[in-house]
Amino acid sequence: MKKLGIVITDPNDWTADELVQEARKRGFETFCLNLGKLETSIGKDIEHIAHGINLPELDAIIIRDMGPGKNDAHVFRFDVLQELEESGKIMINPPAAIQNAANKFHASCLISKAGIFTPETFVSQETETAIKVIEKMKDAVIKPVFGYKGMGIKRIKNNKVIGPDGNAENTTVYDFISESINEKGIVYIQEFIENPGRDIRAFVVDGKVIGAIYRKAPDGWWLNNLSQGGTPQRCELTEEQEKMCIDAAGAIGAVFAGVDIIESDDRCFVLEVNATPSGAGIYKSLNINVAEHIIDTIENRL
Repeated sequence: MKKLGIVITDPNDWTADELVQEARKRGFETFCLNLGKLETSIGKDIEHIAHGINLPELDAIIIRDMGPGKNDAHVFRFDVLQELEESGKIMINPPAAIQNAANKFHASCLISKAGIFTPETFVSQETETAIKVIEKMKDAVIKPVFGYKGMGIKRIKNNKVIGPDGNAENTTVYDFISESINEKGIVYIQEFIENPGRDIRAFVVDGKVIGAIYRKAPDGWWLNNLSQGGTPQRCELTEEQEKMCIDAAGAIGAVFAGVDIIESDDRCFVLEVNATPSGAGIYKSLNINVAEHIIDTIENRL
């Protein structure tokens, strides 16, 4: 019996639960692994143990969630996964792809170098320079370089800092940018793309788009993430959009990815690539179970 590890933190995660159920249907022995419990022993042999399981004994690993932790802990976890991958373990997604996607700055560079349209982006360590760039853009979005679920994202327009709900916040642009740089060391700025009040989340598995949904922001809001109250709707991609999503996932190195694109009047832009996306939204909207496609990919590679 083939052994499959599923890396997860939340035991109630919908996607992980579907992966476990689908893998067991296919005859896999499955193990849910919280890397926060990972320990390594180095002697004559090297053992990476989590929940009593020696990870090198697994045939494949699906990474759903790396889990919270301090910097050294994250480096340790990625190092172990990279070592396992180098030893021949099937990893979905590869640890490098997860790192590429998690770092919005690096991901933007990879997407741009692949010739894919992405919003104009500027990263600065200086408040005055950042302010000048924002003034030039006129309408800008400030994102944390390492962030998820749309948290911490702000918009700056008409010299006001605007929250996801469209309301101005009680701070000046200068103070907001200065505090951001003091806290993070840099500020990551993207132009705001005028759009129809929605963006697109496409799901790519092994070089194919298996489905896509629109994410429509609540009335008055400008951020479309489902975790921020957005509503999922069925989306039929054009051939150009489909190719853009496949190419973006490939640029990141992801086998399984949620690719976010946004439509302007004359073209589409890739906003982000998520290498640990939830499959709940696409299942609820389209009755497409991403777990089936991911386990297909595992089986094809074993």
